Amino acid sequence: MASWSACHWVQLESQQLTPTSAMPVTLPCGKQQSLRSMVFGSQLDIHSGGIDLAFPHHENEIAQSEVFHQCKQWGNYFLHSGHLHVKGDEEKMSKSLKNYITIKDFLQMFSPDVFRLFCMRSSYRSAIDYSDSSMMEAKHLLLGLTSFVEDARAYMKGQLACGPIREDVLWERLTSTKGAVKAALADDFDTPRAVDAILDLVHHGNRQLRAVTKEPGGPRSPTVFGAIVSYIEQFFETVGISLANRQCVSGGGSSAALRSVVDELVRFRLKVRQYALTTPEATREARQQQLQERRPLLEACDALRRDLAAHGISIKDRGGVTSTWELLDPRTKRQKPGS
Repeated sequence: MASWSACHWVQLESQQLTPTSAMPVTLPCGKQQSLRSMVFGSQLDIHSGGIDLAFPHHENEIAQSEVFHQCKQWGNYFLHSGHLHVKGDEEKMSKSLKNYITIKDFLQMFSPDVFRLFCMRSSYRSAIDYSDSSMMEAKHLLLGLTSFVEDARAYMKGQLACGPIREDVLWERLTSTKGAVKAALADDFDTPRAVDAILDLVHHGNRQLRAVTKEPGGPRSPTVFGAIVSYIEQFFETVGISLANRQCVSGGGSSAALRSVVDELVRFRLKVRQYALTTPEATREARQQQLQERRPLLEACDALRRDLAAHGISIKDRGGVTSTWELLDPRTKRQKPGS
């Protein structure tokens, strides 16, 4: 794979990168052909590369390989990808043109998953414009997806109280989404349309997950949300994007201890908030007086939430009923996840 995007899609993991990571090495055609024959044999199923390599590079490669292997069709499919451009620049991003951004600099602002989602928002055949605004858009979309998964998990655990769930509507949406995604990927790998179908499913899921201010009395529907979360996570994991719960830290068994401590802290804070906000059977004047007296407690709860956010722990208050928390990526902890 000679294109920047194809090679670095796989390489763009922080533990696999070095500050000197650069463009892939390009070998002369004859040596490339010899290496491919040694590794893949006499036929390839899929061959990819930049659109500028279609002619004469790949035409020459086909001719060489079919003569060498004495076959009528050496490659079954050629996928030619568009170039990565810096927005406003008609030239492709290239080290030789000195209009590129290093992986080291990129990873200081965005995660590899943000870049992958950014790529999926455009057809692989089309040129794609890199800019801070387009990366921020991909970043917010990823935060929204992660937020939905966390909210759905909170609902499944009984931590999030919602009104009655239209389970039949969600099952229908899930089924139609699976069909739409399959059709999109079968249509020349149309990833933008596939992602749009997923985002539409998330939109309808979020509408059902609206928190209520008191515990609902009707039956709960965790199964349908489990199916939706499983499908969405599987889809994105297939392309290397992880939406899985990141509520852990490195260091062996310390992750479980940290989670237990934060769970207890969030529960204690919730009890304080509920006490500060609850004024049973009080007159209007008495209620206002009680709320005024308890304001310092609410301010302390808000301060604790801000302090924990500075350490990458985000607390979400669900009205006065419950609170949930999640660990944020260090590159995104200043951003409030959308829902």
